[in-house]
Amino acid sequence: MVQTQSLSTLTICASVQVYSSWRNRVKLEKSSGLIGDRCVSCQFLRRSSSSSFLRSHWKSLKQRNMMRVEARWPFQGGDQGLDPNSERSESANEDILIFFFQLDLATRVQCALNMEQYDIAQQLREKLTEVEEEAIRLQELKRGSSSKSEAQDKGISIIRLRADLQNAIDGEDYGLAAKLRDEISKLEAESLAVSAKALAFENAEYAFRLGQKLKHKAFGYRAVVCGMDPVCCESSSWMEAAEVEKLPRGSNQPFYQVLVDVRTHPDLLVAYVPEDNLLAPEKPDKERFDHPYISFLFYGADTAGDFIPIQQLREKYNKPRHEVPFDSQDED
Repeated sequence: MVQTQSLSTLTICASVQVYSSWRNRVKLEKSSGLIGDRCVSCQFLRRSSSSSFLRSHWKSLKQRNMMRVEARWPFQGGDQGLDPNSERSESANEDILIFFFQLDLATRVQCALNMEQYDIAQQLREKLTEVEEEAIRLQELKRGSSSKSEAQDKGISIIRLRADLQNAIDGEDYGLAAKLRDEISKLEAESLAVSAKALAFENAEYAFRLGQKLKHKAFGYRAVVCGMDPVCCESSSWMEAAEVEKLPRGSNQPFYQVLVDVRTHPDLLVAYVPEDNLLAPEKPDKERFDHPYISFLFYGADTAGDFIPIQQLREKYNKPRHEVPFDSQDED
């Protein structure tokens, strides 16, 4: 349970290690003033003076991870067709790590308040606010939450350009009128695209839910859903490498952040998988599932074998709590 143990120290090498229980963490914090040397969030506190640090930190992390990925692919036959690494997503992993930052800092704020260390609590709260603002910025950029305002801005620009176009026509300046007409057409296409993206996030329908255990149709590995987007939010280069355009529904379908069972794929922690490539098991999957992120994103498993997402994760994706259907045979 997240409430009964502190969030782990996160290592920025795409893995997580659990160092102590809540009780041991309290002892550590008493001796170190809450701010240790091994915790990523503490390094953030010492080094961060603005959100620019966080962005540059993620950029350097992505470069290091991509170098490792590119070094592995030649030994796995990456040029002979797609393999599980083709759906590896560093941006999805970064999104989860930022979520960890928020949970860890929130826990530390509460711990400092419980220990009446108000100055430290204030410092931690300020950094928590900073991380939350960065998370919101990235979420808006990714999900098109800011697309509404962007579409409105483009609409205003179109209105002004149309007025300029009419003035150019009235003044018989047809060269300028042609340029304005082309610019209006371009803005109208861009406005339609951003409006469609924002609408897609508002009216998204998903076949799978947070915490659900699934199986990859092509690669066969078991996975657990920990995030979702109504359309592919990765870069065009990522989509090209993953051959997204060859899918039945292409990029205009839900894509899921999934945790991959490390027993079968120890190097593939987080994948970004289209709905076309995922399959729900016919029978409840109650087999063991190992992943270092499980204990922080989920409370545990339900009676059907799926994982129960923590409240903060459900709030992040605005999803209700899933109730397992009652089965009278369970009482027998």
